[in-house]
Amino acid sequence: MKCVQFVVVFLLYCFSRCNAFGIGSTLYCYQCISTHPGCGTPFEWLWNWSQACPETDDRCVKLIERKGAVEVITRDCLSSLKSSRTDIPADHYEGCRPATVDVKLANYVNNSIKELDIKKNYYDETTWCFCFLDNRCNGSVVTTGTSPIAVIISVLLAIYFVL
Repeated sequence: MKCVQFVVVFLLYCFSRCNAFGIGSTLYCYQCISTHPGCGTPFEWLWNWSQACPETDDRCVKLIERKGAVEVITRDCLSSLKSSRTDIPADHYEGCRPATVDVKLANYVNNSIKELDIKKNYYDETTWCFCFLDNRCNGSVVTTGTSPIAVIISVLLAIYFVL
């Protein structure tokens, strides 16, 4: 009987950590913008699909940009945002931090169209939140935390080893 319990616990652990048996170390992140239904605050995870990040050492990102009362939230993989953003903080560890300022961005551009925002200075406050320790971690309000599967597995393992 204990062998069956151990196999069930092991399969649950593999399913939660190994991304559905066999995909390996692929990180899944939500990819949406707060103008999409269910992607703002509060986040509705049932309405949004997660995508596999293309790089093996990728991070999930929740980018929060504020201008007055307007807030735009972008959820994506870090590798997808690297090509279009120059304000990514150097520290990519878990947690939130303000965006960096690139003072040389668009210095030699003669552009009179303000709406293009080539200097990336439209928003008053830009916050980058990174997470990589759990799949789909960029969907929550707080980016760090323990998944319910991990809690269930630890309780089952504790019961297994006590009995």
